[in-house]
Amino acid sequence: MLIVMLGGGDKSTQAADIAIAFERVARMEYCPMPKKIVVSDLPEFDLAAQLKSEADIAAYITMVIEEGDAAELAHALGVAARARGMAEIAQAAGLTREALYKALRPGAHPRFDTISRVCSALGVRLVAQPRH
Repeated sequence: MLIVMLGGGDKSTQAADIAIAFERVARMEYCPMPKKIVVSDLPEFDLAAQLKSEADIAAYITMVIEEGDAAELAHALGVAARARGMAEIAQAAGLTREALYKALRPGAHPRFDTISRVCSALGVRLVAQPRH
């Protein structure tokens, strides 16, 4: 529905004003309402696709470490491993692919040795820094 409001003018120009308004409406293109977006139809965001370099992986893992949640670190390492390829990272870390998936699933608490080997396979290292 299109509503055109005319303002001003007087009775003597009313017919001409209405004709101008109709002419302007006729020149306007049809603009349908935008399609409704259904959240369940949207693709799922995959952070692994955004981790394209060792620097990206290092920044992501550093951010997770700073949050202080060990389980989230395991998940972040899993995301980074998926970015590089689980089979490749598992082989470089000396683990089976299944063991790597199990160690890095959300909520897992992998041993430090596993974390260290996965970081090495990812091309990053863990570094301790003094708090500021």
